[in-house]
Amino acid sequence: MNTALTIAGSDSSGGAGIQADIKTMTANGVYAMSAITALTAQNTTGVTGIMEVTPDFLAKQLDAVFTDIVPDAVKTGMVASSELIKTIAERLKKYDAKNIVVDPVMVATSGAKLISDDAIETLKQELLPIATVITPNIPEAEVLSGMTVHSEEDMIAAAKKIYEDYGCAVLCKGGHQINDANDLLYRDGGYVWFKGRRIDNPNTHGTGCTLSSAIASNLAKGENLDKAVKLAKYYISGALAAMLDLGKGSGPMNHAFNIPGDYEEEL
Repeated sequence: MNTALTIAGSDSSGGAGIQADIKTMTANGVYAMSAITALTAQNTTGVTGIMEVTPDFLAKQLDAVFTDIVPDAVKTGMVASSELIKTIAERLKKYDAKNIVVDPVMVATSGAKLISDDAIETLKQELLPIATVITPNIPEAEVLSGMTVHSEEDMIAAAKKIYEDYGCAVLCKGGHQINDANDLLYRDGGYVWFKGRRIDNPNTHGTGCTLSSAIASNLAKGENLDKAVKLAKYYISGALAAMLDLGKGSGPMNHAFNIPGDYEEEL
């Protein structure tokens, strides 16, 4: 069975972070493992507490995974401190990790900054150059490229700049700010658009985590990058279209929408 590792924070409400990643990887047919960067107390209405692990303990988690069940792909999510990012990059280099998908969680879709300037610089210097693909939203693409993005042409220019600066493929997520959920994949001097269908669902908690984990899952199974992104887009559309409605805020998707519950019938 193919394997994938997520390196991210825990979401106690289960809609994002480690929990969303493991659900996504399982639903996409790979064995999921995790290294937790932080515990969070959160639900669909917001985050009320964060407790980071130490760099030493994060390193121990990564050692435990890579020295036993070597992952076929790795996904990283939000890592708030510079030292933790350095630890991740050092260990991924040490173990020659393959198929690294970096969700560069730095800026919320609202524009609010989620990590410090110091951590952003470490992310740029240490983690992006070893990534196979990164999955920034529009505000994150603006930070990484130093450009403003107001159109599809701007998305292409920003993705090209990021690719040239860091050497990794870039999946720039259009979302609903610029187009109708159409994402741009730029790599090797060229680009391709992946069209998304508009799904009128306000419950989008964890969409970024889910998309990057689905891409990692498909890379782990040996798919090329274009097909990995295409399949991941299909998966997230299905999870949103299932119209799960939980919680008082922006709720989670149904990650298990395509998993049949046949056990009772068999019994």
